[in-house]
Amino acid sequence: MKKIICPSMMCANFDSLKEEVAKLDMAGIDIFHIDIMDGIFVPNFGMGLQDIQCIRKNTEKLIDVHLMIENPGNYIDLFAKLGVDIIYIHPEADKHPARTIEKIKAASKAAGIAINPGTSVETIEELLPMIDYLMAMTVNPGFAGQKYLNFVDNKIKKLVRLKKDYGFKVMVDGAISSEKINELSKLGVDGFILGTSSLFGKNEDYKTIIERLKK
Repeated sequence: MKKIICPSMMCANFDSLKEEVAKLDMAGIDIFHIDIMDGIFVPNFGMGLQDIQCIRKNTEKLIDVHLMIENPGNYIDLFAKLGVDIIYIHPEADKHPARTIEKIKAASKAAGIAINPGTSVETIEELLPMIDYLMAMTVNPGFAGQKYLNFVDNKIKKLVRLKKDYGFKVMVDGAISSEKINELSKLGVDGFILGTSSLFGKNEDYKTIIERLKK
């Protein structure tokens, strides 16, 4: 099964974002992952609109935005117009997540939901027929450099079983090491958001790392 590799651009070198995009693109990544935070849903602030514009201008690869913000339905048109391809929302942050997912689809974008470590599958199961991607957070969202929460593995196993019925792709985000990629891909996980645990800040070039991870 082909692994979908998604660099978390929050961890990139912002002294030369354009060059980072080019290096990652040439290295064979699949989706550029952009974290958007509002300081309310999570206690941090993420990337900005200008960062999305820069990445979009310099790659033809898919771009996703992970909206860690309250009331994401108010901002779907804004992000769609910036040229992203996939929009993730947190159902925990939206009073009417089904309506917001419909809004994403109406904008001709792929719809994803992201769920926190403490969010059960049962609370979002009704949304599964509507989505293209489901991203299981394996750390509490908001900050890079956290430890992987092993108890989420049971939830991931449930999601892999459910994807056979609904057709969405299962993604994971948070402290994803090369060992975790190997372990979770065997369970049936499709895609991996990569930060400092396996991609950024290493002594090897991106191409070498990504070729090894895809194997």
